[in-house]
Amino acid sequence: MTETLKLAIAQLDLHVGAIEKNLASIRAARAEAARLGADLLITPELGIAGYPPEDLVLKPAFVAACEQAAEALAADTADGGPGIVAGLPWRANGALHNAAFVMDGGSVIARRAKHELPNYGVFDEKRVFDPGPAPGPVAFRGFRLGMLVCEDWWLPSVPETLAETGAEILISINGSPFEDGKQGTRLQLALNRVVETGLPFIFAALTGGQDEIVFDGASFALNADRSLALRMPHFEPAISLTEWRRTNSGLVCTPHPLPPEPDRLDLIYRSMVMGLADYVNKNGFPGVILGLSGGIDSALSAAVAVDALGAKRVRAVMMPSRYTSAHSLEDAAECARLLGIRCDTVPIGAATDAFEAGLAPLFEHRAPDITEENIQSRSRGLILMALSNKLGAMVLTTGNKSEMSVGYATLYGDMCGGYSVLKDVYKTTVFELSRWRNAHRPAHARGPSGSVMPERVITKPPTAELRENQTDQDSLPPYEVLDAILAGLIEGDSSIDELTAAGHDRATVARVWRLLDRAEYKRRQAPPGVKITARAFGRDRRYPITNGFTNLVK
Repeated sequence: MTETLKLAIAQLDLHVGAIEKNLASIRAARAEAARLGADLLITPELGIAGYPPEDLVLKPAFVAACEQAAEALAADTADGGPGIVAGLPWRANGALHNAAFVMDGGSVIARRAKHELPNYGVFDEKRVFDPGPAPGPVAFRGFRLGMLVCEDWWLPSVPETLAETGAEILISINGSPFEDGKQGTRLQLALNRVVETGLPFIFAALTGGQDEIVFDGASFALNADRSLALRMPHFEPAISLTEWRRTNSGLVCTPHPLPPEPDRLDLIYRSMVMGLADYVNKNGFPGVILGLSGGIDSALSAAVAVDALGAKRVRAVMMPSRYTSAHSLEDAAECARLLGIRCDTVPIGAATDAFEAGLAPLFEHRAPDITEENIQSRSRGLILMALSNKLGAMVLTTGNKSEMSVGYATLYGDMCGGYSVLKDVYKTTVFELSRWRNAHRPAHARGPSGSVMPERVITKPPTAELRENQTDQDSLPPYEVLDAILAGLIEGDSSIDELTAAGHDRATVARVWRLLDRAEYKRRQAPPGVKITARAFGRDRRYPITNGFTNLVK
């Protein structure tokens, strides 16, 4: 009996629905695994289908195509090279499963259906999949592998069942989305499973962007003594070979040199870059276009776009009004220069004058108010959408989570666009990320080193410049106060009493609650954007628009 098992972990950037393309990626990974001398290649959850496939799996033709691809992949293993662990939707006995297939010797030697189906946050698997039975180990070339599919290891029961039935190692294939702080949670839960079972553990992860979700990779391997034997890179496809020796105390992995752990802002920034790059590229857009105002949100959005796509695929437009300050024009132009992007100027004065003149008879005897401010924003939205229609580039919106939370955004104005990289980024984090990017160039960035925006963009008071001497704090609490309250209401589901007890002014909390509630209809019409926090707007947080629960707000 062999005493050594070589397992190759492939964290791949796959494409939902693109079965042939995903099959080619897995085959390329197997070729690399063979070159490395692997016995088995481990690929991500639902890798043949792409993750998450959502209602695609309700189409019998799609499931059949995935199963045919799995058969072709299994046939490849007749060459005596590495076996394969591949994920796909699997229909059996009238049930539809999220499954892991183990392939070797030209056939599928085992199928394991996901037992624990997540149904929270961005996950909705109970809607489309049926749970499988508690699995037993898979016999593979003299070893007993405990195969898990993602959620199966977040809870203790399936790993314990595998340990009790003779598994020598736990191997999980995963589609685990990125969120701020999740890396530590994953590692701690994995350590819990290792301690509970006494078995080593492999976390084989997906990477890449899919609509609003980004998968950060960072696959890892833990020995039974809880030592970290391998950690793979964040936010990039990679293949690593792990070598496991059978000892008196079980399987032990030869340790790999561990890369330094990236800091929090690096991870957030790179998630934004990957999310935008994959959304644009997988949907076939030639590039993006955005309004560059001289403010921090558009400056950071432009920097992310250039890092994701390169300067030639990013185009900016300055759209000044009578309220646009000279320093805003200077800052926008300097930002474009630093990033190396084309920046055109289309004044909106004539457009807003025409709208106001046309509406004047209907507005007679009514004083100017937010209506005129929104006309400016919608004029800009019209210009950007016209350029998008003519040039083919997707409009990138630039609003942040603080603004979207309280409705500080204009429908059919600054909300016009196809994607938003700041949708789940609070304003205080926008400031942090801008300072960080001016001091760091992230790995694999396509943008320049050094500063990407003038320092004044970061330090000046935020303003929409829709009226004279306007600042955001004319109508909002200071952002450090606002964001702390919003995090409590959104991520924490805290009550007004709880936030007041934490030290916040009760009237301010009540006002923010009302603003948050009333803006739900706007958020339903907002473009998708990268998930960063534990509770992003959209699939993570589903509140009714028509909502009478106001009794706590006095």
